[in-house]
Amino acid sequence: MGTVLAVAFLFLNLLLLPDSSFSHPLCTNSRAPFTLNTTLSFCPYNNGSTCCSSTQDMQLQKQFRRMKISDSGCGSLLKSIVCARCDPFSADLFTISSIPRPVPVLCNSTVSATSSQSGQSVNDFCSKVWDTCSNVSISNSPFAPSLKGQAGLPVNSNITTLSDLWQSKSDFCEAFGGASTDGSVCFTGEPVKLNATESPTPPHGLCLEKIGNGSYLNMVAHPDGSNRAFFSSQQGKVWLATIPEEGSGGTMGIDESTPFIDLTDEVYFSSAFGMMGMAFHPDFAQNGRFFASFNCDKVRWPGCMGRCSCNTDVNCDPSKLPPDNGAQPCQYHTVIAEYSANNTAVNASSATTAKPSEVRRIFTMGLPFTAHHGGQILFGPTDGYLYFMMGDGGGPDNSGDPYNFSQNKKSLLGKIMRLDVDTIPSAEDISKLGLWGNYSIPKDNPFREDKGLLPEIWALGMRNPWRCSFDSERPSYFMCADVGQDVFEEVDVVTKGGNYGWRTYEGPYLYNAPSSPGGNTSANSITPIFPVMGYNHSEVNNNEGSASITGGYFYRSNTDPCMYGRYLYADLYASALWAGAETPEDSGNFTSTKIPFSCATDSPIECTSVPGSSLPSLGYIFSFGEDNKKDVYILASSGVYRVVRPSRCKYTCTKENATAGRIPSPATTTNTTTPPSYASHLHHSYNSIVVILSSLLLLLLGVI
Repeated sequence: MGTVLAVAFLFLNLLLLPDSSFSHPLCTNSRAPFTLNTTLSFCPYNNGSTCCSSTQDMQLQKQFRRMKISDSGCGSLLKSIVCARCDPFSADLFTISSIPRPVPVLCNSTVSATSSQSGQSVNDFCSKVWDTCSNVSISNSPFAPSLKGQAGLPVNSNITTLSDLWQSKSDFCEAFGGASTDGSVCFTGEPVKLNATESPTPPHGLCLEKIGNGSYLNMVAHPDGSNRAFFSSQQGKVWLATIPEEGSGGTMGIDESTPFIDLTDEVYFSSAFGMMGMAFHPDFAQNGRFFASFNCDKVRWPGCMGRCSCNTDVNCDPSKLPPDNGAQPCQYHTVIAEYSANNTAVNASSATTAKPSEVRRIFTMGLPFTAHHGGQILFGPTDGYLYFMMGDGGGPDNSGDPYNFSQNKKSLLGKIMRLDVDTIPSAEDISKLGLWGNYSIPKDNPFREDKGLLPEIWALGMRNPWRCSFDSERPSYFMCADVGQDVFEEVDVVTKGGNYGWRTYEGPYLYNAPSSPGGNTSANSITPIFPVMGYNHSEVNNNEGSASITGGYFYRSNTDPCMYGRYLYADLYASALWAGAETPEDSGNFTSTKIPFSCATDSPIECTSVPGSSLPSLGYIFSFGEDNKKDVYILASSGVYRVVRPSRCKYTCTKENATAGRIPSPATTTNTTTPPSYASHLHHSYNSIVVILSSLLLLLLGVI
């Protein structure tokens, strides 16, 4: 029976080794790797990022010293193993499903004959550890805990050798080794480096068709999966539109005289203010709940009332703030309000209008100045929580967050928030947590129990996040574009608890504020996460003489197969488009290329050309949208544009097939879903096998 259990445990451990298809840089605490301004003294990771602070580095050094290893060769190997905690891929190296490992997955060529991490044909680091250390005494050995104890072979001594603990190299490497396969994440004794492949050839161009003349700030696909989408204007109106099939020659079905909801009485509209976001509850088709994010003026609307973001908690006195563009501090507020489409139709899915009366005020906060207040809201695709993007609040004369709100841990300015709008908070919670409205705090928010930071915060150090999105194929990729100050426009992969550097950094560059009445944050006191993509202001040419990034989406439609998997983003003023490619996939390493674009000659609405050029004149690129078929749209001042088949603009794409593999037309189906990827099939199969084996193991133990 003991032998059977041992084999079962070893087999289960092997099966639960990290799957390379899901690997991208992530630390064991589920946060992103960061860059230090100084080199660690014990574990000097020099590949650009690390998962260890100086304090953690010192703790690892103490752990290593406690091993009391007399052999220098073995000591060198075990030091590298201990320091693997600092590797940017440590989450994959040290975690089996949700079970933490005592040591990283050691590359083991006995499982596979190839390895792509080191460039060698074979990398059997596990055998190297055994051959070097099998007879070396190790105190508090990391190879002696649960993996062996679970197999019924308890450790009897604090000082042991590997050969004391394991009968053979084969047994040892079955428990601690992982396949050295192409793209796999296993440890070679050096920082993980996935197979370095050249960036794929960028698409020859992006082909657009114009399907609408309206100017909109937001687009949200109807949650019922149909060929409909909601569009909203900065003035405060929302319309429900029908999207024509690509290539059909049709235009958007929208009646601007009959909005879905009209909030213009509440919304304060100007060049910097207005309705900034809308989000429909994942269960909207059943419950009719939706949310609007907008700005209001307390002088014009009695419902515009809330606490000022400049307050004693953040060492800010609103009476001492200078007026900005004639406005007094906190004259304007940012608001999230809930509305309902119920009672206007038989069911919410068929509703074409909604009443403009608030069901619930979710959030209200006064703004110190008249710029940089973000305002986008969207629901997380896997957790169902509401994410709220907030800028740093601006400052007079574009002065660079003078009160340092973005780094102030007691301020919600310059933050991405994560709110639970499904759970009504108790009066005790509102008082205890100091909430800014009628929402609850998700239990796994990174700073819920940290008295030094506000519990709403999911990420900090943002300047003015302008358009974020979750990758529909890999929801862990939460992409946000953050508008720069004078030099750099950035795209960030936002992770739990991440600090994105502003205003200590502008993108990858140190930033020196012209004035700092609110104090400074030193570069040595933070661990910033630098952007994965972006562009310098010198890279754009436009009549405005400035740059402002507009974030987009990972392209996941079948319409343009040469764009598939690339992150598409733009500049507001320059009408310039970029496509970012991640190579290898799931590595976190991106390269971006400016993409030429044209308008299809058979566009349903003729595109206006730039004077003296054949390029379409988009005007300002306000935002991007995505429909239920994953087609991507550009929302510009000149209209609504859809990305279409490259051949319609005579762009060459060898992957394009105009007739095969097309998604069914919305005219023939009202509920479309994207087929799961190969990786997701593998993931489900993998989980099923784990469940089966786990059940088998529990049967053997007599638990079930």
